[in-house]
Amino acid sequence: MLYKKEGFPEESEVVLCTVLNVFHNTVFTVLDEYDRKGVIHISEISPGRIRNIRDFVVEGKKVLCKVLRLDTERGHIDLSLRRVTESQKRDKNAQLKMEQKAEKILELACKDAKIDIKQTYYKIKGIVFSKYSTLYSCFEDIVAGNFSVSELKIGPDFERSLDALIKSKIIPPQVEIRGSLKMESYEPDGIELIREALKRGKADDISIVYLGAGKFNVVVKAEDFKTAESRLKRSMDAITDYMESHKSKAEFARDEA
Repeated sequence: MLYKKEGFPEESEVVLCTVLNVFHNTVFTVLDEYDRKGVIHISEISPGRIRNIRDFVVEGKKVLCKVLRLDTERGHIDLSLRRVTESQKRDKNAQLKMEQKAEKILELACKDAKIDIKQTYYKIKGIVFSKYSTLYSCFEDIVAGNFSVSELKIGPDFERSLDALIKSKIIPPQVEIRGSLKMESYEPDGIELIREALKRGKADDISIVYLGAGKFNVVVKAEDFKTAESRLKRSMDAITDYMESHKSKAEFARDEA
């Protein structure tokens, strides 16, 4: 990866490391994102007694570690392998995969334009990382319309190509709310009333699927929870208001998280 951070990591930060040397009770690593060296004491490798440290780490292996202590004056970084939780591993791995994806998109654009990926990356690095923590988060904002590729100042032809690639490869993040809708009508034209109510609550971003016995599965998707809540309320209000105005009933219940 080309992704590098300036300075030192923060205490408790989870970092990707490459094992350099393994000794009897100490492991020396390089922090891939910072190009700085760190140390893992055997007590921070794994809980419990360790008979052979090489059962856990070997030279060249990539490991996720938590930063325990920093001595910036001396350049010392103490790390822990055992204190990284499973959820932290998942989150960090997901972040790294997204950053690799962003770099791959940039690489494809550079290949098409026949320009050097490293030179291009370091040319835009200052602009990107003055506003974003990762290249991927910058690309997400391009997809969302909050940032323009032209701000990277890499030439109009290349900018158009990169913009098209980003928007074809990155799907905007979405949240969803699920629930169930129960509808009842004892009116002579009850089935038509339900159909009409569903039409009034219909929207491109809301799925309402019949389950049987007057019950429907409801799913609303949006770019954030506030928007999803607003769309859901608008749809369900349209349905319940119509049903109530025709002496019928509709009740929506949100699924438990």
